Amino acid sequence: MNLAISVLLVDDEETLRTVLGKELEATGFRVTTCANGEEACLALEKEKFDVVLLDLKMPGMDGIEVFKHIKQVSPLSEVIILTGHGTIENAINSMKLGAYDYLTKPCNINEVETT
Repeated sequence: MNLAISVLLVDDEETLRTVLGKELEATGFRVTTCANGEEACLALEKEKFDVVLLDLKMPGMDGIEVFKHIKQVSPLSEVIILTGHGTIENAINSMKLGAYDYLTKPCNINEVETT
């Protein structure tokens, strides 16, 4: 039985998805990546994830819309917001929605793993 924590990594930045995804896999996490909110919603319909690493600013469906969808279809998933546009207002709004934590990019792999 595989007890690895399942992570959905949602970010429109391909380099970040690739590097962070590989780093998390190397530390024992089972990682699925999505390039946008629409892909993330489809992935969430097919599978439950323990943790969702979610970018706020994405073209099309933004992170807040995806967050609301996550809470409807997978309420037990913990959501960690990732953003390169960190503001106190964004952090407060994310936490009010129920985010587990809020990290600004670029983030250290140790910080992500610990969180």
